[in-house]
Amino acid sequence: MLESIDLDLNVIRSGESNSENGKPPVVLLHGLFGMGRNLGTISRALSDQFAVFSFDLPNHGRSPHVDEMTITSMADHVVAMFDRLELDAVNLLGHSLGGKVAMSIALRYPQRVNKLIVADIAPVTYPAKHDEILETLGDIDVQQAVSRAAVQQLIEASIDDKAVSLFLMQNLDKHDEGFRWRMNLPAIIQNYAELRQGLSLDGDHHAFESPVLFIGGERSNYIQAKYEAVSRVLFPNSSFKEIAGAGHWLHAEKPDEFNDLVLCFFE
Repeated sequence: MLESIDLDLNVIRSGESNSENGKPPVVLLHGLFGMGRNLGTISRALSDQFAVFSFDLPNHGRSPHVDEMTITSMADHVVAMFDRLELDAVNLLGHSLGGKVAMSIALRYPQRVNKLIVADIAPVTYPAKHDEILETLGDIDVQQAVSRAAVQQLIEASIDDKAVSLFLMQNLDKHDEGFRWRMNLPAIIQNYAELRQGLSLDGDHHAFESPVLFIGGERSNYIQAKYEAVSRVLFPNSSFKEIAGAGHWLHAEKPDEFNDLVLCFFE
């Protein structure tokens, strides 16, 4: 049972003047360690035609912290926010972890989703790709840190990828007693095995018959040809696109190509 089905998630709104044009609103869901503003480029591209709502998932960004953190619990919290925002049926886009949450919403609440875009993730169980990041972040006592630069140096001592370290640093907040993580790092560490799990048809998840677009990055291994079969079992009306030269953060690396695919599909 959810700790609070009325969890008030942080939402960034744009394009609300389009609410009366007959086009479904668009909801955007970010990936692990991220927040809604990470999808700002696609949000701006969509807001010319659609009302857009970029969510901070539970335990991320400025959304509340909770102990329970599974794909389905996050899906329930997001749908509860649909009700709070009076969003009936939406076009839904999720990247990475947000893509899994989006898929769960479509499989469990199909009447709430018109079209679904899944960016660089498949409905499968993944190996533990983030153990190094979680161990690094867990070992840093950010409350005792003297500066943001000191925290960044500690991260970069273990993680070579500058882009990843800068991405993680977006989560660092300054408050009166020192620094803290915006994300609920203990809950993410505790529930990481759950977040890696795949999706399947069961009593709560039923095949989603409406249109679905999977977009993968050519240099990413999150969407592979061998995952297409299971994806089509869950989402029989699926299509698959690949963006040349893009990695896992395809929306940031190749924004023009990504935005074109999204706009074409949602239109």
